[in-house]
Amino acid sequence: QVQLVESGGGLVQPGGSVRLSCAASGFTFSSYAMRWYRQAPGKEREWVATCSTAGGITNYAGSVKGRFTAGRDNAKNTVYLQMNSLKPEDTAVYYCNAYRGGQMYWGQGTQVTVSS
Repeated sequence: QVQLVESGGGLVQPGGSVRLSCAASGFTFSSYAMRWYRQAPGKEREWVATCSTAGGITNYAGSVKGRFTAGRDNAKNTVYLQMNSLKPEDTAVYYCNAYRGGQMYWGQGTQVTVSS
């Protein structure tokens, strides 16, 4: 049974930091690119970052580049998203996504709220 379980969300003040984790099971984690998406209230889900299978290549949406860092630990079947210099507009439910050749799995999401 495939599972992606995000954790680490919560309430954080503007300018603060939070680290999200996504624990994977039920598939060959190291063979899948891992991506982070987010969905703010009333908006469509948007791509945030991609981490290649070995973690050596990462790509980011322009809105988060320089503030967010994605990484993965294939030994722990876990992908991370370090989020720094958070802004109120980063408030959203954050989802991890596993992708390989058209096959895709989603987590249930974790809420991040940036507010004073």
